[in-house]
Amino acid sequence: MSRSIAALLAQADLPGSDTPTLDAELLLAHVLQKPRSYLFTWPDRELSDAALEQFLALLARRRNGEPVAYLLGAQGFWTLDLQVSPDTLIPRPDTERLVEVALELGPQQPARVLDLGTGTGAIALALASERRQWQLTGCDRMSGAVALAEQNRIRLKLVNAAFLQSDWFAALGDSKYDLIVSNPPYIAADDPHLAQGDVRFEPASALVSGVDGLDDIRHIVDTAPRHLQSAGWLLLEHGWQQAEQVRQLLEQRGFQAAQSWLDLGGHQRISGGQWHG
Repeated sequence: MSRSIAALLAQADLPGSDTPTLDAELLLAHVLQKPRSYLFTWPDRELSDAALEQFLALLARRRNGEPVAYLLGAQGFWTLDLQVSPDTLIPRPDTERLVEVALELGPQQPARVLDLGTGTGAIALALASERRQWQLTGCDRMSGAVALAEQNRIRLKLVNAAFLQSDWFAALGDSKYDLIVSNPPYIAADDPHLAQGDVRFEPASALVSGVDGLDDIRHIVDTAPRHLQSAGWLLLEHGWQQAEQVRQLLEQRGFQAAQSWLDLGGHQRISGGQWHG
């Protein structure tokens, strides 16, 4: 039996979602290959059997907790529309703060910038889009992530970015950079939130980092000075309760001007320091 857009949206049942109406609208617009505004302009349009089946299947997957971004295969970040996949972490709005701080502290002249654990390429591509005089390198140890980031780069036509497979700094040789940024894994292995919500479907390797969540940050802080030009900055996203520990790690390694920046919720989410080697 045919169903109209209005009827389908009214009956969409997504009890586990914080934004059930928005989720249903995004999924239906995706099935119809139309903007969301189309749903309200043509509420009486009836779906074909194939479209109805596809929409109901997506609703069922969302009801099971699968992230909308994975269902759509896309996520907005900064001013960019990025392709996403289960190989990568879904870019979050809080990470845009890392981009802002990098733009504030990075040099105005041509510079080499490294994005560690690039995932979708979100940070590297956002910086490349804003600073055409910078040369961005994004690396990730997962081949699927590197391939996806490169697809995003090609689609966005950003020629000042490149991606390679590397376990943190392992494949970078003696390369040096004017700025290093990273949104590394920073969740403790026993954090109960790992069994809740969207993160259940995201790669654990992009989320978990040891008993206290700081193993990867420790490695980055310890190794980064060998890859930083003098006066270069290292900027890290971390958990909302980890800022003091990250600043201490930076100071103990010899970074200067160690400080933290607030995210959209008022939490200290980004920390960084300047290297004078």
